[in-house]
Amino acid sequence: MVPTLQFLLFLSGTLLFMQTLAEAATCSDCFIHSRAAYYPNSYENGTDTGRCGYGSFGATLNGGDVSAVSDLYRDGVGCGACYQVRCTDSHYCTDKGVTIVVTDHGSSHNTDFILSRRAFGRMAQTTDAAASLIALGVVDVEYKRYPNKNITIKIDENSDHPSYMGFVVWYQQGRRDITAVHLCETQNFACKVLDRSYGAVWTTTSPPSGPLSLRMLFSEEDGDETWVVPVNNIPNDWKAGQTYDTGVQVNS
Repeated sequence: MVPTLQFLLFLSGTLLFMQTLAEAATCSDCFIHSRAAYYPNSYENGTDTGRCGYGSFGATLNGGDVSAVSDLYRDGVGCGACYQVRCTDSHYCTDKGVTIVVTDHGSSHNTDFILSRRAFGRMAQTTDAAASLIALGVVDVEYKRYPNKNITIKIDENSDHPSYMGFVVWYQQGRRDITAVHLCETQNFACKVLDRSYGAVWTTTSPPSGPLSLRMLFSEEDGDETWVVPVNNIPNDWKAGQTYDTGVQVNS
């Protein structure tokens, strides 16, 4: 039996609809609609008591373009993630918006983001537009995970070489999260599993000796997992308070 024109049109429309749904479900570069507020204090930068464990460094990380998040915090797994956030009012807002790093947990007025005052204003086209956004207090936004800089670690101030080591991770990109970290000796490849104490803080007692290599497990919501070994090692004489560039970005 020869298909009718009506049937062919119906079939074509159904396939197009299914393709659209599939693309929407797998789109890793799409903006998501939400709302954003800013920290209800006079500070331009973020807070130095954030839940991600960055301490005072969390207020100035990424030039002060930081944010607290609500559901995106996910018990600390979301700490250190980079997002592009842009407000949607064309009278005030730029298409580029601002790139922030998650340093805290919190919510306000059904928002996904509580930006630093600096980051909130940087979504605007001009200084006057920024003042208007600040006056509004809460705005509609779009956001997505964003590649920014190399993944970086900062050795915790309480670390004591060689008996105890802790560090925080920031500049996580793409749609993957760091869900496990191993610390390995570069000579014999003996590794130790680190504990996520809270937020972005990873710790271990009696860390391996010598130059150290990280192994980080990146996980996606669909269950896909990939181990990544940074190109840069942590030196043998690591010190509390120092930062180390891993030399890698994970953008996909």
